[in-house]
Amino acid sequence: MKQESLEQALAQKRVLIEKYRQGSSVAVRAATELLLCGQRLDAKDGVALYREATLPLLSLASTYVRMQKNGYETYYNRNAHIEPTNVCLFQCSFCSYRRDEGSPEAWHLSLEEIEWRVREQEALGNTEVHITGGVDPNWTIGDLEAIVQTVHKAAPTLHIKAFSAVELMAIFKKSGLSIAEGLLRLKAAGLCSIPGGGAEIFAEDIRRRICPEKCTGEEWLSLHREAHKLGLTSNATMLFGHIESYEHRVEHILALRELQDETGGFNCFIPLKFRAAHNALGVQGEVSLLEVLRNYAVSRLLLDNVVHLKCYWPMLGKKNLPLALHYGVDDLDGTIGNSTRIYSMAGAQDNRPTATVEELESMVRAEGFVPYERNSVYEKIEPVETAE
Repeated sequence: MKQESLEQALAQKRVLIEKYRQGSSVAVRAATELLLCGQRLDAKDGVALYREATLPLLSLASTYVRMQKNGYETYYNRNAHIEPTNVCLFQCSFCSYRRDEGSPEAWHLSLEEIEWRVREQEALGNTEVHITGGVDPNWTIGDLEAIVQTVHKAAPTLHIKAFSAVELMAIFKKSGLSIAEGLLRLKAAGLCSIPGGGAEIFAEDIRRRICPEKCTGEEWLSLHREAHKLGLTSNATMLFGHIESYEHRVEHILALRELQDETGGFNCFIPLKFRAAHNALGVQGEVSLLEVLRNYAVSRLLLDNVVHLKCYWPMLGKKNLPLALHYGVDDLDGTIGNSTRIYSMAGAQDNRPTATVEELESMVRAEGFVPYERNSVYEKIEPVETAE
């Protein structure tokens, strides 16, 4: 598909935003006026956009911001996951993945199996391994070091993105280490960056109801702050669509924005929809696809200092990926290669999640954007084409 020049496209989006905002509420008109003037939105703007903005206006506004930041460029990488165990110390009400030690559905990957898997991933041309799982109550810092060292030795070209803040905080505390001490040990072992999991919703009243045993929201932020200071970049997530309010979502996003102002260490933001199958919180049901798209758009408009907004497609479903590209998303995650069970165990439609490079690139082009393979810190590996 032939693209218009970026300047033309942005000018046309501005005209359409002006048109669609005229019939909006006073609060939405005020928020979009700030947006068009290049000014930062605040909490009341975010809540108004969630509650009152129409989806067409949100699509236009979030695409406008996405194109300001990334033009037509849309990213993916060649990646796979390693989930060392689903045995976990915590019992979060939204989790379908956790199992008790001794359960017939529990697993522990040996270091030999992890080594075999990452060698295979490297041979396939992957550039990243994503390591996360349960918080095994028997593990110490030595177990995490052994995993990272095994991966680094077996597949030295892979970028190791490993262990959420929740996993790290629990193990560091058990091992008697400060955050900095623990991170430095893992960095020396070969850790390159940190995934964004475990953020859930930062509001403590919500965390007390859905994950009371986990680290606090402030502890999650503190770990990522320290990681950034030590030269480790990270991602950030938000689990939405359960018992949180729009106000809670806005508070969460703005806390990430404040930390990004301070450190600049977040590579991307990944909103994650709560899936209701096989967990205690499932009685709440799930939000609609339209609500997911609304959340992408408002996230893109509020989180103005994080360049990339990722659609983790095993959460959304591959068939819905094209829609996300029109609500602020510029990154599709990666090929994954049927290597994760966290969302499939919670009822995701793609229960053997894998995507080929050809599939991802074809989807992107069909929606009028340009696909680029990237590494884990968003450096282009091999540009496929340029916009005309």
